[in-house]
Amino acid sequence: MNAALIIEKKRDGGELNSAEIGLLIEGYVKGDIPDYQMAAWAMAVFIRGMTVSETAALTEHMLYSGVTLSWPEDGPLKVDKHSTGGIGDKVSLVLAPLMACCDLHVPMISGRGLGATGGTLDKLESIPGFRTDLSVAEMQQVAEKVGCVITGATPDLVPADQRLYGLRDVTATVPSIPLITASIMSKKLAQGLHALVLDVKYGSGAFMKSLDDARALAESLVATGQRMGVETTALVTDMNQPLGRMVGNAVEVNESVAALRDEGPPDLREITVALGGELITLAKVEPTFESGKRRISDLLSSGQGLAKFQEMVAAQGGDLDAQRHVSPAHVIESPVAGYVHSMQAEQLGHAIIELGGGRKKMGDTLDHSTGLEILVQIGEKIEVGQPIARLFASNRAASTATASVLSAIEIGHAPVEPHPLLIEYVNTPNPS
Repeated sequence: MNAALIIEKKRDGGELNSAEIGLLIEGYVKGDIPDYQMAAWAMAVFIRGMTVSETAALTEHMLYSGVTLSWPEDGPLKVDKHSTGGIGDKVSLVLAPLMACCDLHVPMISGRGLGATGGTLDKLESIPGFRTDLSVAEMQQVAEKVGCVITGATPDLVPADQRLYGLRDVTATVPSIPLITASIMSKKLAQGLHALVLDVKYGSGAFMKSLDDARALAESLVATGQRMGVETTALVTDMNQPLGRMVGNAVEVNESVAALRDEGPPDLREITVALGGELITLAKVEPTFESGKRRISDLLSSGQGLAKFQEMVAAQGGDLDAQRHVSPAHVIESPVAGYVHSMQAEQLGHAIIELGGGRKKMGDTLDHSTGLEILVQIGEKIEVGQPIARLFASNRAASTATASVLSAIEIGHAPVEPHPLLIEYVNTPNPS
C-alpha cells in the first residue's frame, strides 16, 4: 500500500496497522513522502483520532527512527520532566538543575514553540552563546559531567519527531492526543530514562482546553511510558492564566534565575516543588511525595540549583552573567475597577508572537527581547488605573499589543475564587 492509500484509509476512519504507520514514518524521514502528504495524514489523525494500538505503533516507529541513548548500568538514574506546554511555563529551566542536585541525571530533550506556547529551547537561546544543537555524544558528556543538559533533538535522535514537530505547528494539528503522545514519548523514551513525570496542562492557555481532554492525554502518556518500562506519572495542572508573571524568552530566563534564588513567583515555586517531589519519589531518592516536596523546597531555599544551572549553561557554551537584552517596558493600566474573572491565556501567547517573540511560520527568527509581564491573577481585586501588565517591546509594537492584552483579561464586578494550580494526579496501571 502506498502513502496516498494509507492517508485515505485514515481519512475514512480506518485503523492503520503497525506496518502502514511504519511506512509513513520511514518514508517521511527519508524524504520519500513530502510535507503535503504528511500534513494530510496529520489532519486525518487530528480529525479521526487513533486507537491505543495505533498510538503505540506510532510512538515505537518514531522512537526507532534514529539512535537511542544508552548509559552505564552503574551510573546515576536518568530522569526527566515534560510539560505539554503553556503560557509562561519555564519549569524545565528551574527543575532540571534541582534534579541534578539530588544526584540524578537529567538528559532533557526539549522543543521550540508550538502554537501560542513558548519553547524551552527558544528561551534558553536568549542566553548569549547557549547551544541547543548538541550532538548525542555532547549531550551525554554534559549530562555525565554536570548532571543535567537541555538540548534539541538531533538528526540522529528521533528524526521523525524533529520533522513532524514543526509540521504540526503550522498545520493546526497540535492538539491531537495521539500525535502529542507519540511526539513526547518517542523523545523521552529515546533518552534511556528510568523515571518520568509529566505536567499535563488544561485551560485557555493549553492545547487541552477541557479537563476531560487533559485527563485523557495524561492517561495516554502514562500508559505509554509504563508500557515501555519507564516509571511514569502525571500531574494535571491549570493553565487558565500564565504560570509565573513573565511570558516571553529573555524575561522568562530572568524569572527562572530569580526562582532558583528562591525569589520567584509563588505559583512557579508550587508547581516546581510538586513535579520535583514526584520525580525524586519515582526515582526512590525520597520515600514519599511529601518528603520529596520538602527536599525540593529546601534546595530552592539554599540556592544550590542556581549554581548547577550556571554550570549547565557554561557547559553548553552560554554565559549566564552576560546581559540578556529586554525591550523597553510599557505599562498597561486597568480601565475599570473590579475583580479579574478570567484570562484568555492563549491570546496573551499570540500577543507575544505578534511582538516577534514567537513564530508565525516555520523558520521565523525570534526577537528574544520582547515579552509580557502579567501583574494580576484570577480572583484579584483591582482599581481603575492599576497596572495590570507590562509589555516589553518597541513603541509601535506595544501600541498594537496593548489592546490584545486588555481584551484577554476579563474584569467583572463580583468576586471570584482563585483557580487551584494542581488539579489531579494520574498514575495509570501497567496495561495487561
